[in-house]
Amino acid sequence: MSNGDRMKVGMVGVRAFAVKRRELLAESGLFDLMAVYNRTREPLDALARTEDIQPCYTYEELLDVPGLEAVVISSGASAHAEQTIAALDKGLHVFVEKPLCSSFEEIEAMRAAQQRSGKVVGVAHNHHGHDTISVTIKNKIDRGELGEIATFEKTTAHSGGLLIEPGDWRGDPGKNPGGMLFQCGVHAFHELMYYFGPLDEIGATMRYDVHKATKTADVAVCHVRFKCGVLGTLCAYHVTPYRHTLNIYGTKGALYRDDRFFDEGTRLLMQRVPESLDGSKEPQLPAELEGEKDECGNLRSFYKAVREGGTPYPSLIDGARAVAAVFAAEESARTGQPVKVETYV
Repeated sequence: MSNGDRMKVGMVGVRAFAVKRRELLAESGLFDLMAVYNRTREPLDALARTEDIQPCYTYEELLDVPGLEAVVISSGASAHAEQTIAALDKGLHVFVEKPLCSSFEEIEAMRAAQQRSGKVVGVAHNHHGHDTISVTIKNKIDRGELGEIATFEKTTAHSGGLLIEPGDWRGDPGKNPGGMLFQCGVHAFHELMYYFGPLDEIGATMRYDVHKATKTADVAVCHVRFKCGVLGTLCAYHVTPYRHTLNIYGTKGALYRDDRFFDEGTRLLMQRVPESLDGSKEPQLPAELEGEKDECGNLRSFYKAVREGGTPYPSLIDGARAVAAVFAAEESARTGQPVKVETYV
């Protein structure tokens, strides 16, 4: 690709996942990273000393960089809405990390800004069409290899909540609703909707008292129903060792996904329903993966939507649907009643 075809972008954020996002921008070969803004100056200056990138010391300075086409926002979720709206109002396209934002009001403000600007907004959830495990699961469901889907069990957990200190936005339920459900559960909702379609309702119970330095949920146990009729559980823990698993159970077979601990790197196993119950063990065999993995798939989709028109995947609406599920779970935990999930179109 010639340099003239590469999209000129600025970026918000230097550390944490912003490091990985810069690597993916470079790996895709589609973008020229021209300038970076960071809230604190020291890491920004350190980056500028090692890479040919213009440092910007205010967000407004970044938005005014000549020739800029888009902004990649890798700040904390509490700033996503404000920064996205400001960039759109400057006439810039936006690729924003997940979770999308912290409230329904922010969703509506971001949608309004996109409508009046006419610009593209991509959200950095996984492009599941470019994830071999997700593609394999989806294909097996669609081909009927699992039979009628009965239920699923999804767990997402790590100990990052124990690192949250007083005053951190992640300890504020107004900015980090649902705790781990907001931090990582949005990934789970986005993935599950790839398999099962739109959500219907959620009933949730949460625990807030494990880590005393925060007021956000440390534990969330959700009963999730999809409009297609599939129901299952999504559990999110912010104060335990790492665990990311998915089990899908059907009338002909089951799939077991583990993102870390299966032997020899195998991450997806399949088990079939036996013809008769004779007491023997039903083997769990590695599933042959389908499709091609591309970690840059969401960036490529964003680039294509900007250059050729159309809607990227994941889009602003995809990001909204994922956080709307979190907001519904938080409301359910507060009221003790199942809550219908907002379906955006």
